[in-house]
Amino acid sequence: MQIIQQRYYTPEEYLELEEAADYKSEYIDGQIIPMAGGTANHNRISLNLSAALNFAFRQQDYEVFMSDVRLWISQKHTYTYPDVIILAGEAEYFNNRTDIIVNPQLIVEVLSKSTKGYDCEDKFQAYRTISTFQEYLLIDQTRIHVDQFSKIGKKQWTLREYDEEDEAIALVTVPFEISLQDLYNKVKFEPVEPEEESADIEGLG
Repeated sequence: MQIIQQRYYTPEEYLELEEAADYKSEYIDGQIIPMAGGTANHNRISLNLSAALNFAFRQQDYEVFMSDVRLWISQKHTYTYPDVIILAGEAEYFNNRTDIIVNPQLIVEVLSKSTKGYDCEDKFQAYRTISTFQEYLLIDQTRIHVDQFSKIGKKQWTLREYDEEDEAIALVTVPFEISLQDLYNKVKFEPVEPEEESADIEGLG
């Protein structure tokens, strides 16, 4: 993740630049960071999950947003574009802007090679400063693997991992379940190259 210029931008400057930009950028305490371009697998996973969530919640008091809606994290002076956000009840908007929300209950990030470390560490740390935030899903797009973090108390989170196609993810904070088979529907993984033999067999025998 690269900062576009070594200077400080105010949140207002960032929003003004973002309105005119041809690509999305995140804002982290004065720095503007262009987002990596999405892949086909990233899009498939996000759509699979969002469509299933939207259908499941059609008669319930939850709402699903995808990556076009910004999230403002006030304690970290950060704007992000989570891949999927679930809200409980009514959306709360920052400064009455309907493109910026502040009250996520569950956040989903589909991992890419360039942002994996950031999503797992610094971004998760920032998300945890949001009082309404209760659950976090990290979905790998290169293999079948999901990390599910759920809040069980003040500064206490549990982790569950999923890595088998016949498993199903049951969300903790909202009434929803999806199989990994459905989550990864139509996702095409790149073939794994076999590792070369590292042992030197010369002189053996």
